[in-house]
Formats: sequence, C-alpha cells, structure tokens
Amino acid sequence: MKTEKQVSFSKGKTYAKILLSITILSALVVGINSCTEVKSKNTTEKEEPLIPILELQPQTVEVPQTYICDIQAIQFVEVRSKVEGFVNQIFVDEGQHVKKGQKLFQLSSAEYNELVNSARANLMKAKAEEKAAKVERERLLVLVEKNIISKSELELANSKLSVAESQIAEAEAQLKGAQMGLSYTTVKAPFDGIVDRIPHKIGSLVNENDLLTSITDISSVFAYYKVNESEYLSFMRTQIEGNDFSSLDDKLSLILSDGEKYPEKGRLETTEGDIEEKTGSIGFRVRFPNPDKLIKHGASGKIQMMSNLTDVFLIPQKATFEIQDFTYVYVVDKENVVKVRSFKPLQRMGVYYIAQGFEPGDRIVLEGIQQLQDGAKILPQAIAAGDVYSDMISSN
Repeated sequence: MKTEKQVSFSKGKTYAKILLSITILSALVVGINSCTEVKSKNTTEKEEPLIPILELQPQTVEVPQTYICDIQAIQFVEVRSKVEGFVNQIFVDEGQHVKKGQKLFQLSSAEYNELVNSARANLMKAKAEEKAAKVERERLLVLVEKNIISKSELELANSKLSVAESQIAEAEAQLKGAQMGLSYTTVKAPFDGIVDRIPHKIGSLVNENDLLTSITDISSVFAYYKVNESEYLSFMRTQIEGNDFSSLDDKLSLILSDGEKYPEKGRLETTEGDIEEKTGSIGFRVRFPNPDKLIKHGASGKIQMMSNLTDVFLIPQKATFEIQDFTYVYVVDKENVVKVRSFKPLQRMGVYYIAQGFEPGDRIVLEGIQQLQDGAKILPQAIAAGDVYSDMISSN
C-alpha cells in the first residue's frame, strides 16, 4: 500500500509528462505554422514574378523603303543595216567607246556606186534634152511671130520642154536615192557611246534591217521603279506645297545587285503618266551620274529611299512571339495583370517592329515572356526607354 508521499510523487511525475507533451506539441504547431508561412510566401513570390516592362510612347522614325528597279542607259540604240550587202570592214571592237559620226562598219558598195553613176548619167541626159527642147522652142517662137508656122507647132514644143524638165526632176530624185543608198553602206555612230556585241563578222551577208550592234550612252543611267498610289500622292503633295522633287534627292540611294550602295546621289526627275490598273502602282525615274561607267545598260538593283513615319511605336522583337501569321505581346494593365494582345507590324527595322494601334503609356512585357501566360499577375520592373533604344541612339 502506497504512502501519501509516494502518491504525491507519482502525481507530480504524471503532470511533468503532460507538461512536456504540451510543450512538444506547441513546438510542433509553431514549426508547422512557420513552414506554412514560408511555403505561402514562396508561393506568392512564384505567382508574382519580377518582370521587366517597357512603357510605350509614340515616336517619329526615319526608315528605309526599298524598291526593285530597272536600270537603263540614257540612250540606247540598235544599229541596223539599212541596205543589203556584205560586211567589208569593221572599224571598231566590242566594248569600245566611240564618238558621234565615227565609222563602225563598211558594207559592200560596188552596186550602189553603179547606181549613183547611172543616175548621174540619166540626169545629164535629161538636162541635155531640156536644153535641146528650149532651143527648139525659141526657134519655133520666131517662126510663129512671122506667121510662117501655126501656133500649134509652138504648143507642141512647149510640151516637149515640160517633159524634159520633169525628166530632170526625176533624174535628180534617182540620183539622191542612189547617193543615199551608197551612204548607207558606211555605218556610223549616232552618238557618243559604247559598242555592244557585234554578231556579224567580215564577209557576212546582212539583209536590210539586220542588227549590226548596239550603242549605249551610260554617262548617266536611269533607274525606273514603281510605288503604290498612296506613296505617289504623298510625293505629289510635296510638289503642290511648293517643293520640287529635288527635296527628295538626299534621301535616294541606289543599291547594286551585290548589295553595295552606289556612291553617286540620284535625282528624281519624273513619273509615268498613268497608274497601272492591275497593280495600282506608278513608275518613277531617277537619274544617276555614271562617271566611271560602272553601271551598264540592263543592270538590276534597288532604290532605297528614307522616309519618316510619325506617331508609331517601336516594339522590341524580344518582347514578341508569333503564332502562325500573328504577332503578339503581353500588355500589363493597372492591376499588373498581363493580357495577350496581337498587332500587325508595319515593317521591321533591325531588332524592332514598327507598329501602330497602341496608346501612349501602354506597358508591355519586355523580357521573360516564356514564363508567362494570359491573366498572370506580375511584379513590374520599369525599364527606361533610353536603355531599350540605346542602340538606335548610338547609331544616330
């Protein structure tokens, strides 16, 4: 049988165990709560990541517009044979620069020499017959005045004189034709230029209108390109406002087929008279000096023209993503919730898209779009526009 002291000791031991259990349980609860708070905090931070954003503002940018062009010499003429004959001599070579009036080819001329001689002889004969008819007329005129013969004889003499005079005119025309045919056997350069390929060699028979060569004057060249109707109207309004095409000269450049920019500046001279019904475009002509004869007739290239676009927005390409044929960005609203928005770029300039349709002050996600989805809430980190467009500032 336990004593009172033993019972008291046993109760104290039991209370101590209970107190220890309560202490341990309290510690576990605090630990669990602490873990829950840490987990909750981590979850909040995961749901609202820190994301760089850019506030958009309208800008005016100068962008290059390129147009495929057709390059032609300021003068280009096909030199063709005007008469039939054999090529007796060739005085020039392919690629040679010639002067106006310089001999190019000599065709066989013996036949045309004979025609000239024959025509000249016919003319001399006609003149002799005219002289004889005049003498006869003068003789009959005296006899008529003396009433020795009738006037009908005189009228017959006048008719013979008229026939002789017409024969002279005919003979002179034949002589001119023969001389012209003879002149055609010597082919000369119509203007200063460069000789193209010579298809017929010495001894070749050429017919009338056969191509002998081509002459091109490439001291300057024309570049023809087409613009749409709205661009044409913009150009013409510039003229109406008192400016001429020369105001655009500093903005025009020629890009050659190898991608190099031609060093000479062009001058916009004129436009075509009609807008093409099918394409809605109209042609422009730009003249470029060609002092080194670098550009040849028929070359290809591109006209590059700088133009200003106002009230547009520059969207960094890294802030966009594409699905099929659509381009998207994440727009951040006032509650810092991102919304997917599509836009259609006007054109691309370096690492930026030029776009319209945004509002000043619109905020877009600049980086980290891979970890976002529509409707997600973020912690925005504003990035200064100067830092985003620093490459453009330095390039200017």
